[in-house]
Amino acid sequence: MSTATLSTSPYCPSLTRYERWRTRAVRIGDIGIGGDHPIRVQSMTTTDTMDTAATVAQSIRMIEAGCELVRITAPSKKEAENLAAIKKQLRAAGFSTPLVADIHFTPNAAEIAARIVEKVRVNPGNYADKKRFDVREYTDAEYQEELERIRERFTPLVRICKEHGTAMRIGTNHGSLSDRILNRYGDTPLGMVESAMEFLRICRDEDLHEIVLSMKASNPQVMVQAYRLLVHHMLREGMNYPLHLGVTEAGDGEDGRVKSAVGIGALLEDGLGDTIRVSLTEEPEAEIPVARALADRYSARRGHDPIPEVHHVPIDPFSHTRRHTRAVLNIGARHVPVVIADLSTKKKITPATLFPWGYHYSVPLDKWNLTDQACDYLFLGDHHLDFELPGTLGVIQEHATWLKDRHKPRHYPLVTAADLLANVPVHHDLNLVYATLKDLTPELIEALDEDDSCVLLLDTLNQHGYAEQRAAFFKLMEAKCEVPVIIGRDYVNLDPEHLMLHASTDLGALLLDGLGDGVMICPENSGGDELVDRTAFGILQATRTRISKTEYISCPSCGRTLFDLQETTARIRARTSHLKGVKIGIMGCIVNGPGEMADADFGYVGTGPGVITLYREKEVVKRNVPSAQAVDELIALIKEHGMWVEAEG
Repeated sequence: MSTATLSTSPYCPSLTRYERWRTRAVRIGDIGIGGDHPIRVQSMTTTDTMDTAATVAQSIRMIEAGCELVRITAPSKKEAENLAAIKKQLRAAGFSTPLVADIHFTPNAAEIAARIVEKVRVNPGNYADKKRFDVREYTDAEYQEELERIRERFTPLVRICKEHGTAMRIGTNHGSLSDRILNRYGDTPLGMVESAMEFLRICRDEDLHEIVLSMKASNPQVMVQAYRLLVHHMLREGMNYPLHLGVTEAGDGEDGRVKSAVGIGALLEDGLGDTIRVSLTEEPEAEIPVARALADRYSARRGHDPIPEVHHVPIDPFSHTRRHTRAVLNIGARHVPVVIADLSTKKKITPATLFPWGYHYSVPLDKWNLTDQACDYLFLGDHHLDFELPGTLGVIQEHATWLKDRHKPRHYPLVTAADLLANVPVHHDLNLVYATLKDLTPELIEALDEDDSCVLLLDTLNQHGYAEQRAAFFKLMEAKCEVPVIIGRDYVNLDPEHLMLHASTDLGALLLDGLGDGVMICPENSGGDELVDRTAFGILQATRTRISKTEYISCPSCGRTLFDLQETTARIRARTSHLKGVKIGIMGCIVNGPGEMADADFGYVGTGPGVITLYREKEVVKRNVPSAQAVDELIALIKEHGMWVEAEG
């Protein structure tokens, strides 16, 4: 889609003023979603749905952690019927939290569940469509015939939901698009949107409007593009159904949190999202504080300092293209985004100071060892170094300090906009120029464009900083200024988890749109150096802009899971975490497994009690591998395809 056809707000209320998109209010039991209701948080049980006591106990733990909707899998009729017993026990215990039945392949289970719980979730690619990874062309007549078959199969559920006041989530997953959608639209955000719209049109024809929509993917870039495109289509057709946000199969630990914040946060920043779930390969109650932290950031976002309106959108928000910039040393152009470490607040800088930033100095060997997550530059502020720099590491100093060190190798100055315009002495190769949006006058932009040594360090003091920095990028692009840009953000008095989530949202959202040639996280009383370094590289990994480690696409587990996902993920991670750039999918069942393998190099999918199927991308390589041998077989598969290296040490 050409940017020339887009309005200034093609998928959200405003690109410069924080405002939640006003969706229609949908009632789910005792709570409302959308409209003027707050952003809701939810999770999903991991117990066997037939184990009533365990499911009720886990649901209570989730609710007490703050979960506002409890989703429970119902893969067959018996699980759907048992939802009545689960609901009865929860209500008897004094909990009125709405229950959501998760349905994939079994329409008859959905029809039972819709008479019991407050909401059913259906996945269009699995519910009534064909998904055999069959490559064929559909004529228009054949395509329409399939749509009529889907209408016939789906309409009974729609009518039951309407009769019983049951809400519905139409939840498209990138990993489970049908053959028909894949063959016509490809494995694309547009295919995800069209998959949901087909089911939505049936609901509208039946006058069912208690609908929530979702567009989940394990790749935040695909996920964000799909949600934006969905809203764009709805706005065009006069619809405003609420959105449930989530990055599916995000993984565990810091990786899962960073990846979730990048995707969910990018949408929340633009006022999109009425309910969220953070899909972690952990206990479901651990997801709730993360989701709450993401949602709560927007409760007081209104009233931020004004940002000048954007009158032209120079990017396509529905696809990824990196902004074209010139190269300044290793910054910009085709170079991967750099990471700048902020050491300016340290009392003293020694070789040990660099350890958390990926540089390990051996005194006996008088040698530096670099990790895969070694930062590219140090910002020292007013400090001087009294030791030799490792590798290709560069140093940036305040201008007055740099003047004393200007003859040292790989030392560069940080100058203000006023300094640059005043023609202060600068370095021949690289000069970092600090500025915010208000500093980007025509004179400064011209100076940045004409001086091939300049790199812009773009900061913001606005509460709605993502939008202000995006507006600054747009201003540079309008002026056809190709200066590389480092995205800088300050964080004050945050605990480690909030620092990670806020930085992932703020920096990741820009990088998803191809904006930014590097990152600089500046914490004040907000987490240690090692955490900041991991977060910076984690953001680049999650946005697929710089790969520095193995990526795990692991689902959060549910009642369909056929093995201990947390324990298995830990075992696979322990054996493979040194395989930089390799993507490994770890799926508890086949619901999304084969489809998500398209985004993974190798897949480990539960397909029966105690047995695993191994994939190379979408293709099955080995079936029914005993789980005791499956990790070894996975390693052998990686070796067979030439992607294995031995771990150092």
